[in-house]
Amino acid sequence: MSVDEQTRDQITVPPPVVLAGAAGVQALIMRKRKATAGSRVAAAVIAAASAGLAAWAIVTLRGHGTTLTPEHPERTTHLVTDGPFAYTRNPVYLALTGLLVAHAVRKRSFAALLPAVGFAAVVDRTQVPREERALRARFGRRFTKYRRSVPRWLGEPEG
Repeated sequence: MSVDEQTRDQITVPPPVVLAGAAGVQALIMRKRKATAGSRVAAAVIAAASAGLAAWAIVTLRGHGTTLTPEHPERTTHLVTDGPFAYTRNPVYLALTGLLVAHAVRKRSFAALLPAVGFAAVVDRTQVPREERALRARFGRRFTKYRRSVPRWLGEPEG
């Protein structure tokens, strides 16, 4: 592990705190914006899909008896590759990002998408690498194979 990785591990802010900060910034940005019937419906669809993805991921993790705590990725006991983890390596973070997007859509605010993008970027640059290092250390080749076959977020795997 490089010095940069060690430093990043020591100062990582827990994802729930980053999420709360992003939602708070969104609330400030959108405080005077009004939702419309259409924006409420669109946001509800996005939020429902995001909540469903999060629930599916949590049920899958619990079914394997492994940790849900992002602050301690080293406590992972099972490399979960089924359920939503067969399509994205980070379904919970993807779902949380989706909830932030739904919040911005509801209030019809392009500016409020920026905290959603910021949340995803912070998690992608700090928390996800920490978790992936822990998984690689614990599961070795099995994790490397999984990483090559399933995308971090969406789209094509890293190959």
